[in-house]
Amino acid sequence: MGRRLEPLTLANLGELPAPCRACVFWELDPVAARQAGRTGDTALEKEAWLSQLLLDWGTAGVVLFVDDEPAGYAVYAPAAYLPRIQAFPTAPVSPDAVVLATGRVQPRYLGMGLGKVLVQAVAKDVLKRGFRAVEAFGDSRWDGPDCVWPTDFLRAVGFGVVREHPRNPRLRLDLRSTVTWRSETAAAVERLIGVIRPEHSPPAPVTVRDGLSREPLK
Repeated sequence: MGRRLEPLTLANLGELPAPCRACVFWELDPVAARQAGRTGDTALEKEAWLSQLLLDWGTAGVVLFVDDEPAGYAVYAPAAYLPRIQAFPTAPVSPDAVVLATGRVQPRYLGMGLGKVLVQAVAKDVLKRGFRAVEAFGDSRWDGPDCVWPTDFLRAVGFGVVREHPRNPRLRLDLRSTVTWRSETAAAVERLIGVIRPEHSPPAPVTVRDGLSREPLK
């Protein structure tokens, strides 16, 4: 069974599951997301968001293929590019972390460890950029595919809770102190992809342009 990882770009955005291609849960604040939904502009907003992020920060997502079929994906970015974070009761995110916003493994590929492969790919890239951790918001009442990761899944792949909440705890994967994660990441991800992002992307926090939150996961 052949597996490969590709960076998420405008060219392969259409490979995401149908509900996720035009979802702007993370990309817009709640008010802007509702407005985009009413006008039918969510797909354009998502494309605009991804295009801007690719220009400003570089690769911020990964798509996993199994035998050339899209099997799953993950999206991650600095907190400043994810306006929805402000609506979570366990915000803000730590300044030394990149946010693992959302992702999914297609039903037919569940139980194959692909979710961990996706998180490892994100961890590899974030570590290369000089950040210390990946943080994510969990859903402790998760009952099916949604925009927020199941808390149990995040715990299973190495995240620990840093701020408790009955529904949406904030969890953290400390990359620099987790030696086993670093070795596992190098071994697992290098077999699938050499580098997830171009080396010239700067490993530094970004300055968000005014109005970015209004420009376009799941």
